Amino acid sequence: MAGLDLDNKPWYVALIIGLVLAALLVFASENYIFSDMQKDINRSTSDLETLRKKVTEGKIAEGRLPQFREEFARLDTELQRLLRILPTAKQTDELIKKIKSLTERGNFRLVTFQPQAFVKKDFYSEWPISVQLEASYHELALFFDRLSRFSRIINIDTLSISADTRPRSAYTINTTFVMKTFIYDEPKQEVKQEGAR
Repeated sequence: MAGLDLDNKPWYVALIIGLVLAALLVFASENYIFSDMQKDINRSTSDLETLRKKVTEGKIAEGRLPQFREEFARLDTELQRLLRILPTAKQTDELIKKIKSLTERGNFRLVTFQPQAFVKKDFYSEWPISVQLEASYHELALFFDRLSRFSRIINIDTLSISADTRPRSAYTINTTFVMKTFIYDEPKQEVKQEGAR
């Protein structure tokens, strides 16, 4: 531009050249100097919007917290009820006490009560218990009726009844059967090992 002589030109030519140079400077600064700043501003604006959404979701979740607590309490109560039906432990002492109290409430004689080995199933274990009772038919029926009212699941299997032929016996029948109760096998949580990286 050293050869450009503006002295002999009208004033508006200098104005046009000045405007063109100013436009080139603005274009260059927008594209090369301020473009990184604009990208940072756009990224920060996007991050800010994401954070605002998360804050809004957090406030909504906080508003629903009492509902979640009620639902947790309801589910915990249901779990406790189900664990009485299908416990996670044998609870042998408790089971023996209940059976003994049943026999004491009626005219029975508990001859044997022999727990057997567990039989593993899908998500539970079957626990057979061999039982021998001396009773009358009516008392045996009452025993089974009371047994069915336990909160824990107990099934009767391989029932065998024979007449009591002993002279002057207080009982009319001898009965043997297998009581089957069940134990819930809780899934084992895998322990994460912190190994070499």
